[in-house]
Amino acid sequence: MRLSQQANHKASQATSGSSRDDGIVVRPFRMDDYDAVFALWRRCEGVGLGASDTRAAIAAYLRRNPGLSFVAQMKGRIVGTVLCGHDGRRGYLHHLAVSKRCRRAGLGRRLVDICLERLRRIDIHKCNIFVFADNVEGMTFWIRTGWTPRPDLRLLQVDLSGARSRKRSC
Repeated sequence: MRLSQQANHKASQATSGSSRDDGIVVRPFRMDDYDAVFALWRRCEGVGLGASDTRAAIAAYLRRNPGLSFVAQMKGRIVGTVLCGHDGRRGYLHHLAVSKRCRRAGLGRRLVDICLERLRRIDIHKCNIFVFADNVEGMTFWIRTGWTPRPDLRLLQVDLSGARSRKRSC
């Protein structure tokens, strides 16, 4: 089986509601998951939360990017999640979070692989992530899984809400 076929097969298996030997089921993110997902984001270091993470904002994001964001459940509890979307040219992953007890078992990579395969299916050829500069554990994960830092680029941002906060948010 070629690599792209393996990735398709893995993505299909992982999102069909079936679980692996680890008992974790990955499925699309639904709005009724929001409270549990938000709680997981709050527990995970390296995830910056802000006005773009309200229930209404996430509902709009999921509507604009149907079938691209996922949750992972174990025994009915959400233990992992990732937001995935695109602008028509590039894909973007946001808020990858895995509960501490489920880390280092491949779940983060599994969620990312599913998102990347979904982006490939809709002809998105590159994907970007945002990582806080002081998030050493996050940077280690992303580099270990094949992502490349872009020292030639810098992120610039303007707050359109009118709120000027020094609080760390995305």
